[in-house]
Parts: sequence; structure tokens; C-alpha cells
Amino acid sequence: MSTLPTFTKETTSDEIVDTFSETIKGKNVLITGTSLNGLGFETARATAKYASLVVITGYNEERLQASQDAILMAVPGANVRTLVLDLSSLAAVRKAAAEVNAYEEPLHVLINNAAATSGVYKLTPDNFEIQMGAGHIGPFLFTKLLLPKILSSASSTYTPRVVFVSSIGHMRNNGAPVEDKEEFLRGHGGPKDADPQETPLVRYGEVKSANVLTAKELARRGKGKLLAYSLHPGAIWTNAFTKEMLQPEFKAVGLVVDGRPNPNLPGGWKSLSQGAGTILVAAFDTRITNQSGAYLDDCVVAEDHVAPHSADMTRAAKLWEVTEEAIGEKFDV
Repeated sequence: MSTLPTFTKETTSDEIVDTFSETIKGKNVLITGTSLNGLGFETARATAKYASLVVITGYNEERLQASQDAILMAVPGANVRTLVLDLSSLAAVRKAAAEVNAYEEPLHVLINNAAATSGVYKLTPDNFEIQMGAGHIGPFLFTKLLLPKILSSASSTYTPRVVFVSSIGHMRNNGAPVEDKEEFLRGHGGPKDADPQETPLVRYGEVKSANVLTAKELARRGKGKLLAYSLHPGAIWTNAFTKEMLQPEFKAVGLVVDGRPNPNLPGGWKSLSQGAGTILVAAFDTRITNQSGAYLDDCVVAEDHVAPHSADMTRAAKLWEVTEEAIGEKFDV
């Protein structure tokens, strides 16, 4: 038996999928948030080299088609299917989930990658603050609705996986009560009226903390029937860093200097391929099957990188219950 390589922060998406090509073959994978030049797109492109089916999602059909075209250009012959999905709308989530559940193929891996990063405060059609709505509540419902299909892909040699793309930003939550009440999830009032400290990056941290907690609670409730992980992909310069509304905060935390990536950022920057590497480890690395619920960083399990408030299973259970209240239905595994 060949020894699997040791992965690091420099390991690329292609190196990951090439390592686990036999595991990926025959698998059907759905990835949310796959706009060009983003982490979801790079994850989909690499996965498409070996997977039986890669489903890519987005709320804009034109941009979604552009992503599909680019993947097929990079990987001729890949089986790539588009799915219109607006995670900020519970009705749209239900419609998209119904479409996936009607597929003839099983679903082996769900990667919840999409997020709202405009930095502009607004409410969703369901009266949720947009970051929490698209980054936690929508994915929570989407996962719930797809779970029977995901679980049905299990076999004696394979356990399906659900991956939540979080961030080191989960530490910025500072223990805010994400699990206390539905009103907190809804985020009414906005930063000026509700709390002057509730800036877009602080809210981002709350959403990413929710991602970590949800992965841990899903793993606990799954009791081995499925594997769930969360992760920090690394600091990657994407179009989110060009958003005008977020520039003051990015400068304040040292991410941006004169409109450019801070060359002295602790830990440094990663390429898209390196960032997608950790997502792909969570989705396919056979060495972490006994560590469901774990948080990954730099392509390895890194539970010591989880802030205490995001590792608290009492908080995780409460967040789950409050999110059930928000969507109006139970999520039983």
C-alpha cells in the first residue's frame, strides 16, 4: 500500500484530487457558490477531473453558465450540471432542493461554500439579515432537505460527507450569542440601530462561527451515518476584498494596505488552488473519516485553531434548535 502524502498550506487542489482520484471516481458532488475566480469554482474545477457528476450553483444564471463553460474548457468531457440557487430565499432553497432530489443520481458530497459578502446591510425576503440568511440559515435548510438523498449514497465502504466552508474569522465572533434567540439570527435593525459594534466583519465572524457549530452538531446527530467538517481555506485575495463598503474594516484588521493585499499579513496569502485544497481534504481525504465534526486548516485537522465559543457543544445544540425555529421546521438526522 502506497503512503499518502503529507499536505501543507502550499498543497494545491490538483494535488489533493490526484491523490484521492480513486475515492472521487463514481462520486456525485454539489458545491454552492461557484462564481468564476472563487473558491467554489476552483473546488468544482478540480473535482470535475474525476467525479461522475459535479453540480455547481449560483443565483445568476448567466454567471452560472460562465462557470460551467470555464470548467468544461479546463476539463473537457467533465459532467457538470448547473443549479440555480439563491440561498437568501427559503422558497428558492426549497425549489432548488426539490430539483436535486429529483435527480436520478445519488449525492455523495455536499459542500456549503456560498456566502454573502457585499458588506451592505439588508434583509432577505424571509426577513433575515443577508449575511446570516445566505451564509447559515439557507445552507442549514438546504442541507436538511437534501439529507435523505445524501444518506442514501452510503455503502459498506463509503460514508457521505457535508462540508461547511468557514473561516478564521469565526474567532471574531468573540462569543456573541449566536445560539441565544431567533431575533439574533434575524439581525433586525442593522449595525447602526442594533449595535454600533455589529460591523459587517463582526457579523461575518458570527456567520462563520455558526458554520463551525453546525458542522459539529450535524456530526454529533449523524452518529456515523454521515461525516461533517468545517474549515478555514486561508487568506485568498478574491473580489470580496474589493468591496468598497468593507475597505475601512479590511484596513483596520490589516488585510488591505493602499487597496492591495497586505504583503506582511501573518500567515501570508494563498492562491485559489491552495485555498480550495483544504475544502477538498474535508470532502475526500480518507484519513479523517474517524474525525467527523473536525475543523481543518492548511489541509489538516486543526481543532486547536477553533475558538472556544465555536467548540462549545451546548452552544451548537442551541444554535441548531434556534435555526429550526427560524426555518419553521425540525431538522432530524
